[in-house]
Parts: sequence; structure tokens; C-alpha cells
Amino acid sequence: MPETAVTDPLQPIRWKMNQMLDRVKRARQSGHYFYLQPIQEFKGARVKVKGRGEMIMFASYCYLDLLGHPYIDAAAQAAIRQYSSGTHGVRILAGTLPLHNQLEHKIAAFKGAEEAIVFSSGYVTNLSVVSTLCGRNDVVVSDKLNHASIVDGCLLSRAQFVRFRHNDMESLERVLFKAGGDTFKLVVADAVFSMDGDIINLPEVVRLCRKYGALLMIDEAHSLGVLGETGHGIEEHFGLQDGVDIHMGTLSKTIPSVGGYVAGKQGLIEFLKHTARAFVFSAALPPAQTAAAKASFEVIEQEPERIHCLRRNIDVFIGGLHERGFDTLNSETAIIPVICGRDEQAMEMARRCQDQGLFVLPIVPPAVPEGSSRLRVNVTAGHTLADLDYALGVLGTAGKELGVI
Repeated sequence: MPETAVTDPLQPIRWKMNQMLDRVKRARQSGHYFYLQPIQEFKGARVKVKGRGEMIMFASYCYLDLLGHPYIDAAAQAAIRQYSSGTHGVRILAGTLPLHNQLEHKIAAFKGAEEAIVFSSGYVTNLSVVSTLCGRNDVVVSDKLNHASIVDGCLLSRAQFVRFRHNDMESLERVLFKAGGDTFKLVVADAVFSMDGDIINLPEVVRLCRKYGALLMIDEAHSLGVLGETGHGIEEHFGLQDGVDIHMGTLSKTIPSVGGYVAGKQGLIEFLKHTARAFVFSAALPPAQTAAAKASFEVIEQEPERIHCLRRNIDVFIGGLHERGFDTLNSETAIIPVICGRDEQAMEMARRCQDQGLFVLPIVPPAVPEGSSRLRVNVTAGHTLADLDYALGVLGTAGKELGVI
């Protein structure tokens, strides 16, 4: 057969690329592109943004305002002095430091578990754990609004992947009943949902998992340090013990480092350390990040006033939004959706907020359903009451002018 020259290997997917590239181009041309902005300096809830100057940060995951804490920074600096900037490779071979073991012991104690395992990111934690535990003959059950990392782990597992309606316990029970009694079943759910800010009905999920013999994994990326009187998470929030089998969380939100973790029974963690591909084949966390994460858990326990301040700020801000007529769905956490409706309204709301010194970002489809475009406003312990009052004023004025409220 005659050879034909391929001039553009991307041509078969060019249409897909062009759709996104055109969308980005239009947003930039209209002044509605707010992503990938370089942040030059952090100072509590204040940031300096290239081209915009100082702004009040309302897009941070640093819920307890731990970024820049002197104790945490000192721990990271000491780790670099002792171990330098990296490790010798993967944990299972030459990459394990005493710091890694210390961090895992700290996480296990913090979550009331027997042992813990740390991964290189929160995303790969979910991807790897779900796909390691589940296989072709198993069933993995996921809340419809779970994070993309959970969804991707479910797909990668090649198990039967079933979703139940968001936080709908009748829907979950139907799925578990249909799965049968002899099948291995893993139920996975976010503790706090990253786009809506609401909390999974954990007591009912636990009851149904026990009734139908399912293992329960809860992703606490946005609940660690946020839920519970002392910030220990969703079980403390609901007054439960030993309800969750697999405690997953990240080290890059409330904990100002990088990585992800799972805490649970000793046998489960030992199994994951020898079979989870993202652990076995990924380089170990750098010393500075490991030490910073460990120190962060210590600060949470030493400074409970940060949790109380965050709770106050959440209540003040949600209350202020409701007084002005905004729809915040069912959020009762630090993630507060300000529903705008159409994409254009969310984009213009974000532009007006940014022009007034509020670093807030719009969330539009496909990240959220059509017609529910929003600003996702994240409140932290670093915000003062004056910050919140100013932000409520800016949002209220923009919302009225644009017909959002």
C-alpha cells in the first residue's frame, strides 16, 4: 500500500481542542477569564496578584489560615537542613524517611485509626485506593456529585460502577440492595462536596453500609479542620466512632503542604503499601512537605481557636448572603456557592468582584449543571469580620445590578 504523509496527528481531536480554545479566547476577549492568575505574595487572607495588586482571597482551601504559620515553616526548614530537598526514590525501596513514618503515625492518631498511608497527591490517593480495592467482579458505589478523582478511580477499577442520587439515602439503599449480599461493595462519598459545600448524611450512610455489608470510604478533603468541635472531621461532627472504614484526606487544603492520605485498619494499610500502584511506583513526598504536614496536624490540636473562628466566619457570611437574597444551596461549610444562574451572570459577577479587590472565581458547566453557574466563595479563619462585611457589600451590589437577587 502507498504511504501517506500525516501532516497533523492532532486532526482527529482538533474539533474537541478548538471547542475549549475558542471558549477560553472568548472569555479573554470579554474580560471574563480569571484562571491561572499568578499570585505573587500570600499574607493571611490577603494576596498580591500580578496586574491587580492586593486582594482579599476568597478562593483558598487554606481553611484554618495555616499557610505561613511560623511553627510549620520552621519544621519544613529543619527538614531541608537535615535531609535536603528530595528523597532517593519510591517509599517501598529507598525513599522512606523517619519523617514519613512519623507523619503517618500522626495522621492515624488524629483520625482514630490503627495506621495510615501517605500518597503524593490527593487525586492519586482516590484514584489508586479505589482501583486497588475494587476489580471486575465487584461493585463500587459513588455519590453523583463526588470529586473527579473518585469518579476516575471507579472507572479505572473496572468494577461495576453505580452512582446514587446526591445525598439521597433511598437511592443509595436501592443500589446496595440490588448489588446482592455476596458481592464486594465499596461505597465512596465526599464528606463535604467541593462545589455545593453540603455535608454527606454520614449516620445514614454508615447504617446502610452495615446493613448491606459494604465497606465505606469517605473523602475528607474539605472537612478536615472544618467539621467537628476540634476540627477532627465528619465523624466528630456527627458524634460517631468507627463508622468510616477508610478515612481519606488531602495534605494540600487545610493542611498547607501537598499529598493525600488514607487511614484505617492495620491490615488494610499494609495491603495498600504493597499493592497500590501510586504508592509503589511514585517517588516519596519531599522532606519539607512531609514535615510541614506533620506540624500542621499538631497546630490544629494546639490552636483550637482557629476552628472556632472559622465556624463564626462561615455563619456570618452565609447569614449575610441569605439576608441579601442569595441562594447558597445547602452549604453549611467553608465552601459557599453563590448561585448566579447563567454563565454570563457568573462571569460578570466575578469580574465586578475582582475589580473591587475580591479574589473569587466563577464555576460554570461542565463543572456544575447547566443553569447553576456560580461563584464559589471559600471562607477561612484568616478573614476578619471587616473582610466579610466588605465582601457582602460588593456581592450584594453586583447581585442587584445583574438581577441575580
